[in-house]
Order: sequence, then C-alpha cells, then structure tokens
Amino acid sequence: MSRKRMNIMTGLAVIWLTGTAAYAVEEHHGDDPAEVAQRIGTGDPVAGKTKSLICQACHGKDGNSETPDCPKLAGQYAAYIRKEIKDFQSGSRRDPTMTDIALRLTNEQDLLDIAAYFASQDKMKGSNVLAKNEAGRKRFTGGNGCQTCHGINGKGLAPNNPRAPVIGGQHKSYLVKQLKDFRSDARTNESTGMMGMIADLMSDAQMEEVASYESGL
Repeated sequence: MSRKRMNIMTGLAVIWLTGTAAYAVEEHHGDDPAEVAQRIGTGDPVAGKTKSLICQACHGKDGNSETPDCPKLAGQYAAYIRKEIKDFQSGSRRDPTMTDIALRLTNEQDLLDIAAYFASQDKMKGSNVLAKNEAGRKRFTGGNGCQTCHGINGKGLAPNNPRAPVIGGQHKSYLVKQLKDFRSDARTNESTGMMGMIADLMSDAQMEEVASYESGL
C-alpha cells in the first residue's frame, strides 16, 4: 500500500474515532479578518476542522500540504473548494483518490463546513526564492494574463469566487500538472474554457517558468 493511501486510511480512522469531538479554529494574524469572514462562505470553520480530518491527511492540518502533488488549500475560497468537490462527485473532474473521497461527502453542510475551515486559514505562501523568476513574472502579470483572474500575487480577486482560485504560493509541481492537464484536455472543468486556451499557447518550459514564479508568492 502506498504511503499516500496509508495516510488517507489513517485519516479515515481518526475521523471515525473522534466523532463529534470539538476543536477550536486557531487564531490567525496574517489575513484581514473581514476578508476571511467573506471567503469562508456560509459554513462553520470550527465544525469543519473536525469534519476535515480525512482531508488533512493529504492536504495538511492547516491546509498547507507537505506533498507537492497534493494542493495547498489554506486560504482558498470556500466556494472554489466546494465547486471542485462537486466536480469530482459529478465526474467532470477526475482523480482516483479525490473522487473516492468526494463521493463520501454526501452531506451539503459537511461540505460547506470543511470548505470554510480551509478558507479560514491564512492564505498559502511560497518561497521568495522561487518568485525570483523574471520570465515567469512577466508571463503572470502580462504575457499569459494570469493576474487578470487570479489577482495580484495570485492571491485572488473577489471573495467566494468559485472560478479563479488562489494560486500564489501553491506547489510548483501541482501548478505545472494542472496547466498540462488543461492543455491535454485531461482537465476540462473550467467553465469558460479560458484555462485550456491559455495552456494551449504555452510550452513546457513556459509552464515551468510561470509556475515557479507563482509558487514563490
């Protein structure tokens, strides 16, 4: 059994054993409280911490995963997290592990609470070293138009935006994979089709450049 699968099974065991145990959401001092309140949506982040234990096995206790192929969720819009889970459930986005987990989240309130918990965390951050990529910066701010939808430093535009996620500080390898998946049509769950069109115009080297810059923000 792979380590990733073992982590998932461990997470399942923990959530079954803890049941309704109460957890407090830690205080955060980096993000503006008003912004946090907007991006968590209608869910309860305190309840979501308990309910998200199965997610934390791969995505990290506070949504900052240590595994490059598991995206960070810290400070992500709750509406975006909910949308992606729904897409895994419907089959419009596919991943063996995530599809299996998503299909277990049949209660809408549980999904809202889990999304709110990760959204309540301080936004993901990367290494400044990776951001020192001038070619990537130019692509992000102008060449490929990433900033137009994903915001300054990739930290998002409008709260609860289910279409354009926070990507500044995300793992580089995860960002590269998503760009390649959009280009190959392995991922097609972006409703406007914009990501596919942008990715079609990018070479592998260009994807590496912009992903390196974004991951360092």
